[in-house]
Amino acid sequence: MRQPVSKKSNGKAGFRFSGTGVLYAMALPGILFFFIFSYLPMFGVVIAFKDYNFADGIFGSPWTGFNNFEFFFTSPDLFRVTYNTLFLNALFIGCGTFVAVLTAILLSEIRSRIGARIFQTFIFFPYFISWIVVSLFLGTFLATEKGIINQLLVEFGLSRVEFMNRPGLWPAILVLVYLWKTTGYGVVIYLAAIAGINPEYYEAARIDGANRLQQIMRILLPQLRPTILVLLILAVGRIFYGDFGMIYALVGDNGQLYPTTDVIDTYVFRSMRTLGDMGMTSAVGLYQSLMGLLMVVAANWLSKKLSDENKGVLY
Repeated sequence: MRQPVSKKSNGKAGFRFSGTGVLYAMALPGILFFFIFSYLPMFGVVIAFKDYNFADGIFGSPWTGFNNFEFFFTSPDLFRVTYNTLFLNALFIGCGTFVAVLTAILLSEIRSRIGARIFQTFIFFPYFISWIVVSLFLGTFLATEKGIINQLLVEFGLSRVEFMNRPGLWPAILVLVYLWKTTGYGVVIYLAAIAGINPEYYEAARIDGANRLQQIMRILLPQLRPTILVLLILAVGRIFYGDFGMIYALVGDNGQLYPTTDVIDTYVFRSMRTLGDMGMTSAVGLYQSLMGLLMVVAANWLSKKLSDENKGVLY
């Protein structure tokens, strides 16, 4: 009977990762990052229920129950900052998605690869500019006396517009600035999705007599639908989180613009800086986090309902 041949050892002892072990090792830095900076600080949520002071610390400060929440929920600021956060984010999500998809489609139609790369570079470049620098650019355009826009208005015989005193104009201004700065990032994602579409679909459509517009409407957009849906759901999941860097850099402490630009993030920061009440600001932050959690759960449920193709993406 033939005996099985045993493999000879090469005499070298060592530790070998399995395929799964390598993946876990690669994920370990990210897991540690979120554990240290996201999960451990969650113990500080008790500050929202305490009259916090530095001398007694988090656990030594006296309990106040829901007094910190009562201060915020009985304040007229509750509706204003919540509405502004949702309204501005809805504008950013809706307009940003539409412009990014439209721009990606137009770039994909450019036949010259060099020309497409040049346009894509110009569109993507503002994404790397700091919001502080953007605020300086915006001030150059919107300044009342020496601003470019007001100088043009005067040249055409029109009166100057005091942009810094007109809160009704700022939702549109913020949307325009947001689109200028962030459209390039979305375009890169959608261009990658467009590049992954099987060209045989277009060939079959041309054989059937479809023009380019019909190919875009019947092939390209349906193929982009899963990508658009996933990005929309992820954005909706963070709709209760305003872009603090953008809002504070562009608006700052201009109280006249608060009615339309003050979001939860800037409200919490300003309250902490001016009042120094960590309990109250923690209560507002907890309210924001809980509402954000509800939106994430709702977005996850919506993803399952709207498209079977996206099952498993968010859960």
